[in-house]
Amino acid sequence: MIEYENVLTTCPYCGTGCALHLQVLDQKLVGVLPAKNHVISEGGLCIKGWNVHAFVNHPDRLKKPLIRKNGKLEEATWDEALKLVADKLGEIKAQSGPDSIAFLSSAKCTNEENYLLQKFARAVIGTNNIDHCARL
Repeated sequence: MIEYENVLTTCPYCGTGCALHLQVLDQKLVGVLPAKNHVISEGGLCIKGWNVHAFVNHPDRLKKPLIRKNGKLEEATWDEALKLVADKLGEIKAQSGPDSIAFLSSAKCTNEENYLLQKFARAVIGTNNIDHCARL
């Protein structure tokens, strides 16, 4: 009998917060099951939730940061990528002011992730230029 590891997590497709079990076999995500007794999803999933494993295992999915060097994208460490972004945001803010920067959030983020992005935009960068792609 095949033994799947079931990992309880939150669906990444929207901010609703449905719970699902990722079925993992040999370190690879192979399927998804709803969490039966979850207070939000109540044992159900939408079509996107049922197919989470498709994008996780997609061959074109980026798994490491890329930085453009000499006109070509090259793999970088997370520390290198985050430092580059922080440095560039600091330069833009210093040269053109905080309102020259805007942020676009995603419907695939959790409510907590969206909260953190708006907090970063307002408290760290100093701009209210933040929007999202969810249009219900």
